[in-house]
Amino acid sequence: MRTFTAVNPSQIMILVFALVVTCLMLLDLRSLFKSSKESDVQKNALRWTAVWVGTAMLFSAFVYFEKGFEKFTQFQSAYWIEQSLSVDNLFVFLLVFRFFEVRGKAQHKILLWGILGAMVFRAIFIFTGIWLMNLTYLPPFWKFVNPPQSPAVNGFTQINALITVFGVILLYSGLKSFFVKEREEEKDFNQSLGAKFLFRFFRVSAEDNGDKFWLRKDGKVFLSRLFLVLVVVETTDLLFAIDSIPAIFSIAPNDPFILYSSNIFAIFGLRSMYFLLANSLDKFSKLKYGIAFILAFIGFKMVVAPFYHIETVHSLLVILVTLAVSVIASLRFRT
Repeated sequence: MRTFTAVNPSQIMILVFALVVTCLMLLDLRSLFKSSKESDVQKNALRWTAVWVGTAMLFSAFVYFEKGFEKFTQFQSAYWIEQSLSVDNLFVFLLVFRFFEVRGKAQHKILLWGILGAMVFRAIFIFTGIWLMNLTYLPPFWKFVNPPQSPAVNGFTQINALITVFGVILLYSGLKSFFVKEREEEKDFNQSLGAKFLFRFFRVSAEDNGDKFWLRKDGKVFLSRLFLVLVVVETTDLLFAIDSIPAIFSIAPNDPFILYSSNIFAIFGLRSMYFLLANSLDKFSKLKYGIAFILAFIGFKMVVAPFYHIETVHSLLVILVTLAVSVIASLRFRT
């Protein structure tokens, strides 16, 4: 008699996640490439931003029914951390496109390939990070103070060296971003890390070659200016991941699925959000202070984690309130 093996709930969640993201991605692409009028692009961007955010919220409800309230709050917290940092990323993307004079469908192509690349690199960062964290726990030691919220067991606690280092970096990054005003608008992106790498090892055409990534000239193969922009965008995203990936580790350090799925929902919605906000990003001048505060808070949480556990639901409330206050302040007090 044939026997059937019960399907693991985690496998169901992975399958549902893969199907939802794939279907929405294909529909999103079809919609955004369907029309070329700027007004139509804006309408589609608004619609698909709402679809991506709404689907992420529905998926978090699915996580709640499958895994419970704690995993639900972990997904929500990781999603909104990545979403807020991704919005900050939009400012840099806008500056890159302006610097290289990239317009129209070329922007769609860059963001599409950039996000697909981000999917791969985020997976590498998340799974490698979890593997490294499991190797960097210091020996348990006696903790003299043991409040009810403490993670200590029988008076003993453990410090994870990697988490602590990440926490210090995020705390410093948040405080620096809050008090130091950076002048990104003056940056020469031809001097960025990715651009220098291409110029050193490849032939790069300085001409506008439309939406091509490479071309032949005088019998030689050249990388196009658009490919240069793609590399600049991708390396910029990698630099932002240095903040965002450690930040979400503070939420669910032992659950790669929660971290990766929330991350992917956030970065896929980023493309639609870019075309929605491209002409109004300057209206959110106070958002950078909210993002800086979130980074500092997450860093603090990671540093004190061995001694005092901040509940995930409390972290979620801090993140949501900070984002709401910074957005309202931006719209109310425009500079």
